[in-house]
Amino acid sequence: MKENNKNKRENKKGKSKKEVKTKVNTKQKPNKKKKKIWKKVLLIILLLLLVAGGVFAYKVYKNGGGLSGVLATAVGHDENTKKNLEEFKCLVLGISTDEEGALLTDTIMVASYNPNTQKATLLSIPRDTYTGTNPAKATAYQKINSIYSRKQDPQDVLDAVNDITGLNLQYYVIVKTEGFIKLVDAIGGVTFNVPIDMDYDDPSQDLHIHLKAGEQELDGDKAEQLVRFRHNNDGTSYPEEYGDNDLGRMRTQREFIMAVIKQTAKVENIFKLGEILDVAEENVITNVDFNAIKDYIPYAVEFNTDNLLTATLPGESSNKNDAGTWVFIYDKEETAELVQELFYDRDKAQEEVDGENTTTNTTNSTNTTSSTVSTKSKSEVKLEVINGTGTSSNLQRAVNSLKKAGYNVTRTGTTNTTAKTVIMNKKNIGDAVLEGIEQTLDVGILEDSQSSSSKVDVTIILGRDYT
Repeated sequence: MKENNKNKRENKKGKSKKEVKTKVNTKQKPNKKKKKIWKKVLLIILLLLLVAGGVFAYKVYKNGGGLSGVLATAVGHDENTKKNLEEFKCLVLGISTDEEGALLTDTIMVASYNPNTQKATLLSIPRDTYTGTNPAKATAYQKINSIYSRKQDPQDVLDAVNDITGLNLQYYVIVKTEGFIKLVDAIGGVTFNVPIDMDYDDPSQDLHIHLKAGEQELDGDKAEQLVRFRHNNDGTSYPEEYGDNDLGRMRTQREFIMAVIKQTAKVENIFKLGEILDVAEENVITNVDFNAIKDYIPYAVEFNTDNLLTATLPGESSNKNDAGTWVFIYDKEETAELVQELFYDRDKAQEEVDGENTTTNTTNSTNTTSSTVSTKSKSEVKLEVINGTGTSSNLQRAVNSLKKAGYNVTRTGTTNTTAKTVIMNKKNIGDAVLEGIEQTLDVGILEDSQSSSSKVDVTIILGRDYT
C-alpha cells in the first residue's frame, strides 16, 4: 500500500515535470519561428538594398561618376539630361546703394557655362562704357553703369549689352551687396591673394576699405571691400601692368569669382546648398527659373576653374568730349572678334591652346598667314599668356616680366596643368622677338604653329617648369 502510494507520488511528480517541460517547450517554439522570420525579412531587406545600391551605382556610372554623378542621380537625372542642357549665358550685375539710397552698378559681366564641355567664360564690361552714338557729346548719363539706376529695369541693361556684344542674352542676374556678403560667409570665407594694400574711405556710401596685400582669408565684409576697390585715398591705384582703376578692379573681380567657385564646389559646401539658395532667393533679382538652373548644379560642382576664360571688353578710356567726361569707348571690330572667340569658337580656341591643333604649317602655304617673316617690333607683337602651371600667381608674374621687357600682352587665360612652357609662333614672327620672349621668361620651347584665325601673334603656354 505504501509502495503504491509512493509510486503514485513519483509518477505524479514525474508527470508534473514532464508537463512543465512540455509547457516550456511550447513557449519556446514560437520564438524560434519569429527569429527565423525576422532573419528572412532582414535578408530580403539586405538583398533589396544591395540591388537598389547596385542600380544606383550603375546610374551614377552612367551619369559620369564622381560627386557629379551622385548628385545627378539623386535628383533624377539620366545620361541624356546633361546632353539636352544648352550652354547657359547671362548678364551679371553687382549693385549697391549710397548713403542717399541711390543705386550704384559696381559690376557688369557676361557669364557663360557649358555643362557638356565644362567650359565657362567671364567677360567684364567697364562701368564707364559709352552707350551713345556721338562720343564728342558724351555725358555721364550715357555710361552703361547709369542705365539701371535710372529706371531700375534690367531689360534696358540687357539690351545695351546685347547691342555692344552682338550676343542675344535672355537672362540677367542682379546681385545685391548684402547677398554677396552673405554668400561668402555661407561658404566659410574665401582664401585670396590681395594684390596690393588697399586704403579707401567714402562716407557717402558708408564704404571703408582697409586691406593689406597678401594671401588671406576674406569674410563677406572684406570680400566686398576687395571687389569694390578702385583707388586709394591718395589717388594711387593698381600698378599699370596689373591694370589701373576700373581695369584693375574688373580683373580682381574675375579672379575673386574664380576663388569663390573653387570654394563653393568643395564637398563640405555641397551640404550648404539649401542655405546658399536661400541667400540667392533673398538677395538676387533675376528672370532665371531656379527650378531650371538647378539642373546645372550637379555638373557645376566639378567645374575646374582652369577651364574658365576671362577677358575685358577691348577699347580705351577718353575724355575728348565737350563735357570733358571720362568714358570708355569700346572697339567694335575687336569686340566682335573677341565675342566670336569666347562664346562661339570656344572649343576650337581651347583645342589650339591645349596643343591639339598645333601642327606645323610651314610646308603648306594655304594654311599659313604668310610666308614672309613679320617685321613687327616686340611692342607691336600681340602676346597671349595662358597659365598651365597650376598656380595663379605665376600668370601675373610672367605678364609683369613681359610688359617690363616691353612686350604687348593683350590677352590672358588658364588651361589644364602642363609640364613644359611652349612659345607658339602664330603669325610668322621673327626669331629675335621669340628668342627675346624665351630669355625674358628664362624658359620655353619655341614652336611654329601658325594660324590664320588667331587673334594674337604669339601664344605662350606657361608650364610647371616656369618657376
